[in-house]
Amino acid sequence: MGMKLNPGDKIGIVCCSNGWKREKNRQIRLQEALLKIPLTPVFSPHIMEREGVESGSPMERARALMEFYRDDSIRAIFDISGGDIANGILPYLDYDVIAHSDKPFWGYSDLTTVINAIYTKTGKASALYQICNLLYEHGEEQQKNVRDSLFGNGDALFTFPYEFLQGNGMEGVVVGGNARCFLKLAGTPYFPDLKDKILLLESLGGTVAQMLTYFSQLQQLGAFEKVPGVLLGTFTQMEQELCRPDVWTLLRRFIEPSFPVARTAYIGHGTDARTIMVGEYRRFEQK
Repeated sequence: MGMKLNPGDKIGIVCCSNGWKREKNRQIRLQEALLKIPLTPVFSPHIMEREGVESGSPMERARALMEFYRDDSIRAIFDISGGDIANGILPYLDYDVIAHSDKPFWGYSDLTTVINAIYTKTGKASALYQICNLLYEHGEEQQKNVRDSLFGNGDALFTFPYEFLQGNGMEGVVVGGNARCFLKLAGTPYFPDLKDKILLLESLGGTVAQMLTYFSQLQQLGAFEKVPGVLLGTFTQMEQELCRPDVWTLLRRFIEPSFPVARTAYIGHGTDARTIMVGEYRRFEQK
């Protein structure tokens, strides 16, 4: 998948999960930040919430996404939402069109559902990243990383430090993302085959009880017997509240002592987050 863009390229902006609240002026700020890079944003008509959390029906949101895939002037598609409802669009996407497109899809959190569905149905990789990071605490660094990595020869947006907690290496196609949202796909046609995949897990909310639920379901799906290793990203609420047992201690209950597990502080919901391609082959080795 070609990730490189040219200055001024048009990019589609969609909101496949919860719509943005109308009182926020983030859309204007995001447009200004993107133009500064410079990229030219084209916003879906379904950005702001209308009824409840929806910016449109699942079919309308899916149609807006597919229009960007079919528009040859759009070079990449960035989702700026998160929340709960992105999986509603999955039956309405045209996976044949997506399979024949060379434009990447970017999103994070609840968009884990869309990203993994795209991989499962098309074999295409997508970027786990929130472009709204341009607006937050590490915005200046994020703008530099986006500019250098998409326009130049840099790769800071796509590289990140990690450490092995157990084992010393693993390789395979990366699947997963936000643990809660990834598990919404279990039992559906959109859940990827886990055999020989690296399983990425991160989370915004949730404490010990939720992590035990997620790990138990993954165990019952046979995940830890199928994958060659797990990459842990950030677990925001767990880390902020200093929950005990921590995520690593909990995960150890479900895996063998020789099972490879690596950890990074740069994949997840942090405003300093980097990008990982879900659906792309990666090799991780002990440094």
